[in-house]
Amino acid sequence: MCGIALSLGPEADPATFRRMLAVLAPRGEVTETRREAGLLAGTRRLRIVDRERAVQPWVSADERLLLCYNGEVFNHRELRAELTRLGHAFRSESDTEVVLAAFERWGEDAVRRLRGEYAFVVVERATGRAYLARDPLGVKPLYWSRVPGCLHLASEVKALVGHGAPVAEVPPGHHGWAEPGGHVRLRPYVDLLTLGDGLPVVDDPDEAALLVRAALTDSIRMRLDTDLTVGVVLSGGLDSSLALLHTHQLHPDCVAVTVGAPGSPDVAYARRLAADLGVPHEVIELRPRDIRLADVREAIRISELTEYGDIINAVVSVPIFRRLRDLGVKVVLTGDGSDELFGGYPMYHQVGPERARRLFLHKIRNLCRTELQRVDRASMAHGVEARVPFLDLSVVELAMRLPLELKLREGQEKWIVRRAFADVLPDYVRRRPKNPMSYSSGLHERARLYKPLFARLHRSFGYPLLDPVRRDFDSVLTRCGNDLDRAIADGLARPDYTVLEHARDLVGAAKWNAAPVVRRLVGPRATRRTPVG
Repeated sequence: MCGIALSLGPEADPATFRRMLAVLAPRGEVTETRREAGLLAGTRRLRIVDRERAVQPWVSADERLLLCYNGEVFNHRELRAELTRLGHAFRSESDTEVVLAAFERWGEDAVRRLRGEYAFVVVERATGRAYLARDPLGVKPLYWSRVPGCLHLASEVKALVGHGAPVAEVPPGHHGWAEPGGHVRLRPYVDLLTLGDGLPVVDDPDEAALLVRAALTDSIRMRLDTDLTVGVVLSGGLDSSLALLHTHQLHPDCVAVTVGAPGSPDVAYARRLAADLGVPHEVIELRPRDIRLADVREAIRISELTEYGDIINAVVSVPIFRRLRDLGVKVVLTGDGSDELFGGYPMYHQVGPERARRLFLHKIRNLCRTELQRVDRASMAHGVEARVPFLDLSVVELAMRLPLELKLREGQEKWIVRRAFADVLPDYVRRRPKNPMSYSSGLHERARLYKPLFARLHRSFGYPLLDPVRRDFDSVLTRCGNDLDRAIADGLARPDYTVLEHARDLVGAAKWNAAPVVRRLVGPRATRRTPVG
């Protein structure tokens, strides 16, 4: 896992390149570079797989190709065995070398064989042309910016805004070629809007439960292939509890980390599960009043997010990964993606099956700039690699083959996931309804106090060179009766909240935050007995 930066073209400037790579310093432990005429490439590498020999940029044995790679390919052992049979001689045990060897052997078709979370650039050293690729869901990021005579590529927007030129994103599931200082031509190798099309629907509950259990267990197992301690972000809900249960069983060297206000239900559920399993548990007790403007500003700087709700969630996420860094944990599993796949949001159940399918696919396609961007930036800002087993492509494709009635049943969202793991989930977890991490403790409402400042803070970092802050799409969707086409049009017509809407929101948040103070002041008086004269 790394932060990568490249400058390609005759005007590639060493000083500019050094600044780009310095911005990415928190993403790794060591800086590794290669500098040639018209090619400046480097990584800030977080050492996880073959920590001593997986040095980047990686150059092919014939010195024709150079690779800068961010992420993990979880089937690298299987690919290594296949490539070895085909005659490739390996110099390391790293997945980095496997990625380049796969590209050498299969060219652009290699990405269809990779199972993982990645973004990478392969440069033809003789021509300066670069091949760009990003994983199907967009778990790992890749951006580019073009100035006269030079194409810049980097893992984060903040590394590119100093050029003052528009920033563009490599979309999830896309790949293609870029000319040095010239055009970038990308196309999809996975179409997220057609996932599951043409495959048979799985409507038998028993078969669906077996398939969900097998797919998710395998996805988690692959992400536990490490000799390092593995952390689990534990909210006490269904998804993170499943991640912890599997991690405890398959990789006993693990630790759970939870954030919440003292006495919140999230913390109570998480404490109970960690204690039942005997897993070391770090609890970050964060009171709503502990969240200050400086925390919000830092969350915006780190996350580069463009929707208000995602920024608020980032404010709560940052302390988790800060604690993991302090513990020396470099690999962590999260439960992100389950709600989007298995019906964890009410909107899916308020429309018919066809409209619900479109909503599922829209959410999945946009995860790269919402939940997944939050997870990547908050984790990598602290040198922690977050892995998301619910978003393995095999799990996503299976979820799109399941009818809506298996996702919401008997009044429970994500019913099929609960059914699939009924024998391993404690009843108190299996029966617990969805409760977003930051809402139950009041942390979300505290961060909302600063919401009117989000757009200005976002602009101060230059991030609108990619995208400005926009309305929360979920709130637009709700206002439009979950009509996706109408919501998209409405979002384009009114991209941000008005001053009046911000004022109303601020008043609501202020009232909520004032309530505990009022209760503390009034409570003793209300209970004081009046003497009888």
